[in-house]
Amino acid sequence: MRSKRVALLLAAVLLAGGCGSPGAPVDPAPVGAVERPKPANVGGGEADTGGAGGDDCNATASLAPSGDVAEGSTMDKIRKRGKLVVGVDQNTFLFGFRNPTNGNLEGFDIDMAREVAKALFGDANAIQFRAISSQQREQVLKAGEVDMVVRTFTVNCTRLKSINFSSVYYVAGQRVLVNEGSPAASLADLGGKPVCAAKGSTSLKNITKNSAKPVPVSVENWSDCLVMLQQGQVEAVSTDDVILAGMLEQDPTTKIVGGKFTEEPYGIGIPKQNEDMVRYVNSVLETVRNTGPWQASYDRWLTARLGPASPPPPSYK
Repeated sequence: MRSKRVALLLAAVLLAGGCGSPGAPVDPAPVGAVERPKPANVGGGEADTGGAGGDDCNATASLAPSGDVAEGSTMDKIRKRGKLVVGVDQNTFLFGFRNPTNGNLEGFDIDMAREVAKALFGDANAIQFRAISSQQREQVLKAGEVDMVVRTFTVNCTRLKSINFSSVYYVAGQRVLVNEGSPAASLADLGGKPVCAAKGSTSLKNITKNSAKPVPVSVENWSDCLVMLQQGQVEAVSTDDVILAGMLEQDPTTKIVGGKFTEEPYGIGIPKQNEDMVRYVNSVLETVRNTGPWQASYDRWLTARLGPASPPPPSYK
């Protein structure tokens, strides 16, 4: 009986196998070249509205320092709140970036912000960071959303019409980053080629007005520029040398070319009406320059990439 059942089952299997065929294979849909996605909100150039230099308004001369914290002053109100609110970058390696191993914001600009919190509260951690884009720097100050902005922020006459700046704490210069196989030696060699910079930056305006006529490409964050360079969507990135040094550290298949063709004095941005805060921050920066914190931070983040340097001397009105 069991052998009969096995024979019937075998016959059924053979019959089922003979009833159908796999048929001809179906060709997959043809796949053409797929363009890699671009970062969000990619745009073009921005017009230079003038006043970027310092000669017509003595832009880099700030208010004389004062460490006084009077009752009812801006600093007094911040102390009573219990924390300093600072607009910073979280995407620029070496100056303001989020450390992937611990999640903390770190870099030269972050160190400068913490020095102000340390002076005001006796605690460098009494601070609330707000990550902002280059384009948002003036907006958040004018809206009173932050107490100050420490974000590779170039002091110039145009910006001084709507916000205030501390004394200069760092001087950078614009250069060019390309892939290591690129023949370009400067921005002059990139006429008609797409060159990336962040929206709202002086770097983007400098690309736009360059006589070689490179094609400006604007993005929200500097890290987006590096991604576009790696994906072949732009030929170069052009901005301050300190920002490019961070990109080079992240991607050693790139190189920085050409000398500095601008001078970018960085200041801490402060709301226009808070002149007492400008004076207080300047007193903190005097201490930072003269007692070691500036040099310690520079040596930690930048000496190995850009060589030795000293803090720039302040200028006051």
